[in-house]
Amino acid sequence: MMKPVFVIGGGLAGSEAAWQLAQAGAPVVLYEMRPARQTEAHQTDGLAELVCSNSLRSDDSETNAVGLLHDEMRRCRSLILKEADAHKVPAGGALAVDREAFSAAVTEALTSHPLITVRREEWSLESLKDGDRVIIATGPLTSSSLAESIRQMTGQDSLSFFDAIAPIVYRDNIDMSKAWMQSRYDKGSGSDYINCAMDKAQYESFLHALLHAETTEFKDWEKKTPYFEGCLPIEVMASRGADTLRYGPMKPVGLTNQHTGQRPYAVVQLRQDNALGTLYNLVGFQTKMKCAAQERVFRMIPGLENAVFARLGGIHRNTFINSPLLLDKQLRLRIKPNIRFAGQITGVEGYVESAAMGLLAGLFAAAEAKEKDFEPPPRTTAMGALLAHITGDAKADTFQPMNVNFSLFPLLDTKRSGRERKKAYTERAKDDFESWVKFSV
Repeated sequence: MMKPVFVIGGGLAGSEAAWQLAQAGAPVVLYEMRPARQTEAHQTDGLAELVCSNSLRSDDSETNAVGLLHDEMRRCRSLILKEADAHKVPAGGALAVDREAFSAAVTEALTSHPLITVRREEWSLESLKDGDRVIIATGPLTSSSLAESIRQMTGQDSLSFFDAIAPIVYRDNIDMSKAWMQSRYDKGSGSDYINCAMDKAQYESFLHALLHAETTEFKDWEKKTPYFEGCLPIEVMASRGADTLRYGPMKPVGLTNQHTGQRPYAVVQLRQDNALGTLYNLVGFQTKMKCAAQERVFRMIPGLENAVFARLGGIHRNTFINSPLLLDKQLRLRIKPNIRFAGQITGVEGYVESAAMGLLAGLFAAAEAKEKDFEPPPRTTAMGALLAHITGDAKADTFQPMNVNFSLFPLLDTKRSGRERKKAYTERAKDDFESWVKFSV
């Protein structure tokens, strides 16, 4: 009888790894420490809970590397993408989900699978026996005890960065006599976001309040921890220059104020957060402001004067390993090949990237359990490029979390530029991925 593979962590990566293993016929024991032990960011005990945002980002597989990753995962029969598609909410060209329904569906799929046993307890590295195969997918909020065990085992200090969470408001408290529904450039249905416009004076007052608001104080041991550039707190972005927000999350391009017929000076967009449409999150407004300051500053946004917050923003410390130094091309720990890592702990950033590495770890482990050869996806594909980056292409001495992007792909010999160049990357990737998945998955 085939020995079970132990998957540690019930987030996106762990859930996807467990699913791929079980679908390949390998028994799985999935450990998730919640609710016995909660983290500083999770709200529920559901598997695959989305913490920071409800968006899996662009679903455009022709010109966007994230959308291409979506496409590849769908071809591998990803559980995460299947349930995301089943529980999506309007978000223009992005794939966003009702986070509670999504998590509930993933939890049901895994707990009801005959080859998956879910254990609600904390796992320790010391419990690992000779011959056991394990995938550690504990994510950026790995418990301090497990992080210390990994550090001692590898002889490498864990690397860390700060990540932030955006606030969520109730839809019925948004003043639609000031706000309006529209997607940037009218993508999606054309009206997937709530928009709150600011003129120059309002923007400058908001910026001043933002820069002078009381923020969370870091502990001494946290003060040298960097932020992840892809998810900076709104007030940190604002500190980089007066127009930084207007060229970032508050950019007004592609939008027309339906109350005035003019393009706003700056705009705050809110994205639907649940299927009922009762909750909306402030896009790009992750923050480290204290609670009272958040309520005061965010109610300065036109249309949100009477906002009621279902959840305020926050900040938490994330942990990842130095994967280029520690992992081989199949996500195995070089010094202990029976241990694999997957998800954000490997240094990929983003829900989709984390799930993709969980998917590959599951496929690698399933093939190994069956004593079969399994080649990684081609370097020219989104999965292959991301895998190659974290397992050797990135420099170990400067390794930082990375989203999938076309700069990770092998260069194309083409004179095309812009959108056409991106299409050339995705066309090559789809052709190469099709050849790989046909004989591998």
